[in-house]
Amino acid sequence: MSIDRITALEETVAHQGKTIDELSDQLTEQWKIIDRMKRALESLGERLESMALVDAPAVTKPPHY
Repeated sequence: MSIDRITALEETVAHQGKTIDELSDQLTEQWKIIDRMKRALESLGERLESMALVDAPAVTKPPHY
């Protein structure tokens, strides 16, 4: 193998390593966002359930009907 070819391969590996690190960082951030969204969804679900348990006032027609 020539020195130029080895150098090109080393550069390719270095770029791929950098790309893998960047993708790993992005994936970590996405999982953090997903976790926050799951907690928010659970909280909203709990609020909705508590609202469903409260007796709703009787629906009456307005006087103009």
